[in-house]
Amino acid sequence: MTDRPHTPVLDRVTYPADLRRLTDHELKQCADELRAETISAVSETGGHLGSSLGVVELTVAIHAVFNTPYDKLVWDVGHQCYPHKIVTGRRDRIRTLRQKDGLSGFTKRSESDYDPFGAAHSSTSISAALGFAMAREMGQATGDAIAVIGDGSISAGMAYEALNNAGHIGRRLFVILNDNDMSIAPPTGAMSSYLAGLAKNSPLAALKDIADGVAAHLPEPLRQGAERARELVTGHQKSATLFEHLGFTYIGPVDGHNMAELLNVLRSAKARATGPVLIHAVTVKGKGYAPAELSDDCYHGVNKFDVATGVQKKSTPNAPAYTNVFGECLKRHAEGDSRIVGITAAMPGGTGLNILQKAMPGRVFDVGIAEQHAVTFAAGMAAGGMRPFCAIYSSFLQRGYDQVVHDVALQNLPVRFMIDRAGLVGA
Repeated sequence: MTDRPHTPVLDRVTYPADLRRLTDHELKQCADELRAETISAVSETGGHLGSSLGVVELTVAIHAVFNTPYDKLVWDVGHQCYPHKIVTGRRDRIRTLRQKDGLSGFTKRSESDYDPFGAAHSSTSISAALGFAMAREMGQATGDAIAVIGDGSISAGMAYEALNNAGHIGRRLFVILNDNDMSIAPPTGAMSSYLAGLAKNSPLAALKDIADGVAAHLPEPLRQGAERARELVTGHQKSATLFEHLGFTYIGPVDGHNMAELLNVLRSAKARATGPVLIHAVTVKGKGYAPAELSDDCYHGVNKFDVATGVQKKSTPNAPAYTNVFGECLKRHAEGDSRIVGITAAMPGGTGLNILQKAMPGRVFDVGIAEQHAVTFAAGMAAGGMRPFCAIYSSFLQRGYDQVVHDVALQNLPVRFMIDRAGLVGA
């Protein structure tokens, strides 16, 4: 008698409704297969691999617990949406990612009902999800709203504005903080430090019980992430978190790769929540693929690559990269002028400022994902006698356009803007 051939669980999933028919054990198996499918697809197309691998279990668990697309799932930025696309009717097209007439590399409303809000910039998800929640409260045919936002994206001012407004309104809303402690560049600023010392203190007793003792059972490096997340910056065990002061019920940290734990927390939150809830999930960027986990940027963005070795297929450029030319030139000028400083919004490597940062770390300021602040900060330094070089991608600098006009140009301040990626992008 021979064993029956193994049938992949993922082959039984076309839409999230199929996930809701699976057992919890099958959901775990589905997540494993979904991770392998994502790696295989991105090896052929290139794209945002590390961020997608970090949310595989979250993707499966959210779609299994919530009734998407009636419930609205909003991914912040959207570069982690590849697993989401595979389980929402687009698996047969996933190898057309970022190709002509193919799938978008981000969420896109015109592409699927499961993409209720388009994104490619950070820190918009909570605002959008709150908008969906209020549309529901005002009688529109929409269900729960769930925003998934990373620890880097939540450092931006827009996210704080949305958290503050959501807490004030007090209506049912779910925010999942995907804390992998690794955005494109290491998260900077006070919020990152706060998350590094955050502990949970949930008023929902059942959810509190679920999260208790989690850290002791986590594998490394999740255990370290959970332990730092559980330490209160106040040193007082019963102090409220920032999120609770803003009006949220805080649950966490939870293991973002433990399917059973995620399902328990999401099901309990869905059943009990009456107001805004923030679920703090600790994850690993690039999870499950060794070359990504071991890479400095966790394979945030990759070209086509060999799955077995992780070696990316790169063409040899026939000219030096703009970023390197700029970085080396700025370093030479900075050596002769102590007034020169570099300012970037979470992209030192992408803009070339990492060259000056490595040589003179005290002369480069990475303000996090906060382009508006970066521009006005540069204006203030210029007004104070410094000579700032503000290096921001063209697609991101538009978020600080008012500051460029009002705070720099109208005052005729000597801020140099080094605008990277201001042209056609091959992919």
